[in-house]
Amino acid sequence: MKGESYFDAAIAALSQARATQAAPIRLAAALMTEAIVAGQSLYSFGASHSFITTEELVYRTGGLMLINPIYPHGMNLFVRPLTATSAAERVVGLGVQMLESSPARPGDVLLLTSTSGRNAVIIDMALTARRKGIKTIGLTALAYTSGVSSRHPSGKKLAELCDVVIDNCVPYGDAAIAIEGLEQKVGPLSTVTGCAIVNELVVSVVRNLVARGVEPPVFVSANVDGGDERNARLLAENRHRIHYMD
Repeated sequence: MKGESYFDAAIAALSQARATQAAPIRLAAALMTEAIVAGQSLYSFGASHSFITTEELVYRTGGLMLINPIYPHGMNLFVRPLTATSAAERVVGLGVQMLESSPARPGDVLLLTSTSGRNAVIIDMALTARRKGIKTIGLTALAYTSGVSSRHPSGKKLAELCDVVIDNCVPYGDAAIAIEGLEQKVGPLSTVTGCAIVNELVVSVVRNLVARGVEPPVFVSANVDGGDERNARLLAENRHRIHYMD
């Protein structure tokens, strides 16, 4: 909308997510809760900027210790030239190898984030997870993915392949603000809504665990008194399913 501020657009998208995504967030939280209670592991993956939601979840004050990142090798901001990241996420078979080489096993839960949901790496990851008996949660933009074709030989997109799908409620193309005299919109929203959604997911999981009498392994800030000691205890107790410490 012309004249709209980024704050206005972000608040509107967050409000839409809160109003429409409670049910899938609840289902996703249930999957994660059951996996934790059963002694399983949790994983998260996204390519390029979609990996930001994983970074928000991992080794984070107030966050679950049990979320293991699958790193998007060749698809993050450390790569040069940066344009290579777009090429890498379209390589068929790469997602298969990445998941196969991870410690993920049947009964674990994998959060997959892709706003467009169309590229090969995320599709291969979802298909491989299904074959291996790993439950999947897809975080994508339904308005975006419905307007693009798949770049995978299967013709599938992320929203078609996951056990639970959460809409991040961003528009087609992600950018939301129209500037008069400029064709391309600016102000992408997927990081704002994506990070809010995954934090809501963590809150729901922790609430579920407390209700079941299970101590949630949650990070305390290392900068508060006693934080290091509490974190060390919980990390040690859950070492068998925390793989990012290796």
